[in-house]
Amino acid sequence: SVLRAQISKTYTNFQLSATLGQLRSIQIFVVGQARQPGVFTVSSLSTFVSALFESGGPSVSGSMRNVQLKRDGKVISTIDLYQFIRQGDKSADAQLLPGDVIVIPPAGPRVAVLGAVDTPAIYELKSAQEPMAEVLAYGGGVLSVTTPLKVLVERIDTSKGRAPRAVEERALDTAGLRSTLRDGDVVTHDRVAVIRLA
Repeated sequence: SVLRAQISKTYTNFQLSATLGQLRSIQIFVVGQARQPGVFTVSSLSTFVSALFESGGPSVSGSMRNVQLKRDGKVISTIDLYQFIRQGDKSADAQLLPGDVIVIPPAGPRVAVLGAVDTPAIYELKSAQEPMAEVLAYGGGVLSVTTPLKVLVERIDTSKGRAPRAVEERALDTAGLRSTLRDGDVVTHDRVAVIRLA
């Protein structure tokens, strides 16, 4: 009756019949560093992203930046979950077919962002090195209560022998934000010191 009422607004002297077909299910595989690896039965209308969330997504040691959809041994699509979560980018989403395999590889290089940021956490880098501005954006950017001019970067360099750990200050100017971070770096934002007046 709803369809007839809507169609009658445009057409006259018509006949209408509607039938509902049963949606079939398909089986896919989720392998690698997944929270719940295994075989999943999903709707034939499911997509790469929806199946990934239905399966629980990557485990703690799984990659968020390089999740692959494979079909007949070929990579059909690769999704960066950071882009999806931060920006809603579903350009890498794809319709699933029976027998598709979602592969979650181990996480790549990681950087810790600590201190006065919206979301302090350990973030996975897309490549071996990334600009500081990009990594800080993962943590929500610089807060107003953060020391505005600098951050501390703690880095491990095994080539330095007995003292492989070094701490350096980096300015939050154009050059500092373009400087790169790499696997194992720890970035700390200090809060602005509060002076209490008597």
